[in-house]
Amino acid sequence: MKEDLVPMEQTPDIPVYLFTGFMDAGKTRFIQETLEDKRFATGERTLLIVCEEGEEEYAPDQFVDKHVMMRRADSEEDFTEDLLKQWEVDTGCERVLIEWNGMWMLDTLYQSMPPRWIVAQEFMFAEAESFLLYNTNMRQLVYDKLKSCELVVLNRFDPAWDVMPYHKVVRAANRSCDIAYEDARGKVRYDDIEDPLPFDKAAPVIAIEDKDYAIWYRDLSEDLQSYNGKTVRFKAQIATSDELDEDTVIVGRQLMNCCAADVQFAGLIATGNTRRDLGDGDWVELTASIRVKRHPGYNRPGPVLKVKEIAPAPAPEEEVATFY
Repeated sequence: MKEDLVPMEQTPDIPVYLFTGFMDAGKTRFIQETLEDKRFATGERTLLIVCEEGEEEYAPDQFVDKHVMMRRADSEEDFTEDLLKQWEVDTGCERVLIEWNGMWMLDTLYQSMPPRWIVAQEFMFAEAESFLLYNTNMRQLVYDKLKSCELVVLNRFDPAWDVMPYHKVVRAANRSCDIAYEDARGKVRYDDIEDPLPFDKAAPVIAIEDKDYAIWYRDLSEDLQSYNGKTVRFKAQIATSDELDEDTVIVGRQLMNCCAADVQFAGLIATGNTRRDLGDGDWVELTASIRVKRHPGYNRPGPVLKVKEIAPAPAPEEEVATFY
């Protein structure tokens, strides 16, 4: 499969091209083909970091640009900022390609990258026949690789297979990435399934069903400005804080991104709370208008809800919101 990497303009930053996925998913082949492509050979000193050994090996003599220096990281524990800084100094690299080990969490990389290293593009590769099994048995690792990539490549995908199970797994983690299905002969088709939101953003009051809170919260986070001035109604728990004003609370729900080990409170600042009888942990149904503005509770521009109506409500059937 050919998917062009886009060379970044010359800046003080060092662009990082990140390739994630599991063993024998096609990462090495893709990187090899990229470094054999004259369009990517811009004369920059390139650091190639390899974090796992699969069946395929690199053929450096086939690289178009000879300024490619390879380093290997054998364990997640050894992958540190000090190590990367040392490699940066040793190689004088101007760009970095990383073949990431699928069994390592991406937070290890993000916490270790030197200050000037910026992820320019991120691709995730998977062997289609084992992808659903990986998702069943190692959901946290799969979700970790899907959540921030801009392209998912499913290799050796039989054209007779139903794409929907794969589509659903990817979209549960990432609504914006492209999905490519590549068959054994290298023929590629791109996913064109539309995913309408399960609520009407054009309605005078956007009504969020209990089962759709996770999807709504993610859409609010990813497309914040589209909600500015909108009115929304949903069910949530109240959380209070001494650091907030007297009429301000946090409303939200526990949200599971990928597995039981990855549950966190997905909350929003709500002002104008007139119900003094409601406190921590109480379930409510509220109607509120949304304004995107700065608030100390966010430390950045965020959705501030102005409560119009609020009343006690029974807990949802499933108290932890999910994407399924």
